[in-house]
Amino acid sequence: MKMTAEDKKWRARDDAYTLIAAESIQLDKTRKNAAMKEVNRIALEKAKEAAAAMKVAKPTKPTPKSRSSRSRKK
Repeated sequence: MKMTAEDKKWRARDDAYTLIAAESIQLDKTRKNAAMKEVNRIALEKAKEAAAAMKVAKPTKPTPKSRSSRSRKK
């Protein structure tokens, strides 16, 4: 989807506020440390989610095809 000039303007403005907030956090040691602890919690949550996804995505051994009684030769 192509962004309009107005969308680009508002995204740039929002990004500017994000950068200002990030700089404020960097300058406030207490706030930065609290944010870093939360980053670590988020990273652990995401690692658990990724591990669960890998279990689901892991290929399983194909199940052996069952033979019907008609196909068996005696």
